[in-house]
Amino acid sequence: MSEARATETNVRQKAGTIEDENPVRLDSDKAEQIVDALNTELATEYVIYHQLKKHHWDVEGAEFLDLHLFLEEAYERVEENADAIAERITALGGVPVSSPSNQREASIVSFEGEDVYDVRTSLSNDLEAYGDLVTTMREHVELARNLGDHATAELVSRHLVDFEEDAHHFAHYLEDDSLVIDEAVHTAAD
Repeated sequence: MSEARATETNVRQKAGTIEDENPVRLDSDKAEQIVDALNTELATEYVIYHQLKKHHWDVEGAEFLDLHLFLEEAYERVEENADAIAERITALGGVPVSSPSNQREASIVSFEGEDVYDVRTSLSNDLEAYGDLVTTMREHVELARNLGDHATAELVSRHLVDFEEDAHHFAHYLEDDSLVIDEAVHTAAD
């Protein structure tokens, strides 16, 4: 494997820093707070992305095709939203968290691991991760609004709708199947 040829003289901006001025003219102290929040969100979205991708590959059973397609749509939405967050971070004069190890460290959720779980467990893990993310996103919307960054608040609000909708779908997949006959009820009725 070849080594990167980056040296200190090639660095244009160090990770974890905020430029004094940014193209959207938000005060750098405010931009720093928002960038920190958005990097947490970005990191979390990429952990969720990888978990959804894993579940897309591993899903089995009677609902295979529906779940396989839903999970693909979900991870594509996560990736699209994460890309927009990363671009907003750069517009605010920050540096998006980009390495897998730094994303794992900055994320508010943990990847469930490499093992393959039953579908119900996998979807429950996804729903839990989405719940943590949407709670954090709501806080980020309020933070951005309170700091006068209405564009970031709007961006995160739009993404929040996507994540809440997907969480709603995960919850539906996890519901008991109303078409399954409960043997105890069926036997008692006979």
